[in-house]
Amino acid sequence: MFRGSLVALVTPMTESGEIDHAAFGRLLDWHCRQGTDSIVVCGTTGESATVGPAETAELLQIAVQRIGGRIPVIAGTGSNSTAEAVDRTRAACELGVDGVLVVTPYYNRPPQEGLYRHFSLVADAASVPLILYNVPSRTACDLLPETVERLAAHPQIIGIKEATGDIGRGAEILARCGDDFLLLSGDDATCRELILGGAQGVISVTANVAPRLMREMVEAALAGDKALAGELDDRLAGLHRELFIEPNPIPAKWALERLGLIGAGIRLPLVWLAELHQGKVLEAMRRAGVIE
Repeated sequence: MFRGSLVALVTPMTESGEIDHAAFGRLLDWHCRQGTDSIVVCGTTGESATVGPAETAELLQIAVQRIGGRIPVIAGTGSNSTAEAVDRTRAACELGVDGVLVVTPYYNRPPQEGLYRHFSLVADAASVPLILYNVPSRTACDLLPETVERLAAHPQIIGIKEATGDIGRGAEILARCGDDFLLLSGDDATCRELILGGAQGVISVTANVAPRLMREMVEAALAGDKALAGELDDRLAGLHRELFIEPNPIPAKWALERLGLIGAGIRLPLVWLAELHQGKVLEAMRRAGVIE
């Protein structure tokens, strides 16, 4: 179900920081038309840290209803509180999402046994497939392959979004967990190589800005067409790089505003993209063919 180019969707906002539900609905429709394979709502790129529970519930409800089964909807439900992650996961499942994405607990830096127990309890509460999410650069917490292997035995845990950018790490997870365990890249810059090595797709920031091209590249990699995947990824390389020139989702939101798809809104402590970086993002957009 969760294969190909999955977008880690931004949350559109007005300049005053209110969620723009109309723009959110238009983004959902646009991604369906552009060929995106799945939508992740209220993940890191969706500013989950500053979007409240009631707002999250409304966004998920809109996504499920607006998508109407055209592609899967995945909810970001992670927290550094196990009890809160359980509550968020249950709430998302009740709203009809197709899967949940649960990030490792951040800031409190649990050991591997704590991670195992945390994810096991969250998975017990899930009525839909659960995807683990490992992004040590943001969380100061690394879910190691041996712990992933233990968690893969849970019937609700179907895979992992692995965002270390370490190709060897992905290979080890596949070797430990088998081909039935879903490995998704969480790093746009290395996803082509990871997919060619056996991963089933990517949860992408770049797909916010260039969804059709990103899907074409991922499909080529999944088909084992190294030459075509490399050619397409070369066009995307600037976006892979410049969409992280400032913390995500700052550059992605600026690019989408430039495309006329969302307004110029983001919530503190994040701020709008600095002027000195805008030219680099714009050039990357031109290179990818999303703007003239």
